[in-house]
Amino acid sequence: MENQLSVIVKESGLEKTKAQILLDNFSGYFQIAGEWEKKAKSIVVSNANQIPEMQMARVGRLFLREKRIAIEKTRKNLKEQALREGKAIDGIANVLKALIVPIEEYLEKQEKYVEIKIAEEAKRKQIEAEKRAEEEQIAKEKAEAKERERIREENERLKKEAEERERKIAEERIKVEKEKKIQEERTRKEREAAERAASEERKKHEQDLMAERTKAEEKQRALEEKIKEEKEATEARLIECPFCHRYFIWNRLEEK
Repeated sequence: MENQLSVIVKESGLEKTKAQILLDNFSGYFQIAGEWEKKAKSIVVSNANQIPEMQMARVGRLFLREKRIAIEKTRKNLKEQALREGKAIDGIANVLKALIVPIEEYLEKQEKYVEIKIAEEAKRKQIEAEKRAEEEQIAKEKAEAKERERIREENERLKKEAEERERKIAEERIKVEKEKKIQEERTRKEREAAERAASEERKKHEQDLMAERTKAEEKQRALEEKIKEEKEATEARLIECPFCHRYFIWNRLEEK
């Protein structure tokens, strides 16, 4: 067991003083564990009558429990010391680094003066280039926004003009329709007036024709009546010659 502890400490790579501390604190426990490994195997209980053996097992268990607790306390104490040692080391190292790093950085700046200047110039140019690119981008975005606004205003103007044209066309259409209706109404009235005039003219003409026809008929009847009367009067005055059987008007004979 002790050899196994020595191997573990050796393989850990610890400094000799610290390795010796571990050996001093834990080597005794390795020895006890080795001894009780043999004693424990010699205690074999196979029936209820082996009371001494069971008591011996109890004594051994409690003894090993005590050692196990002691080992755990030793582990915690050593680890706490290691942690405090680690914190102390970290604190000292941090203080030293706080003193050395600024000096190191200053010397590095002196050493790399040219490289730093070149890097600073490159950084400055990069910043200027990025600034110009940003300004150009902003200017481009402003120009694009202005162009979009111009297009929007132009579209709005064209839309209003189109609406105005549509409104005027609609008004003109309404006006034309109104004038058309007025003209149609005027034409209708004129046509009706002409038709009435023509109808009245036809009536008047028919009346005139009727009056002339009536007058002509009356004149014809008067003429026929006169002819009839004259014929009757003539016939009343005719005389047949008994010798030649010719008719003669009585009045004419008297004149002769």
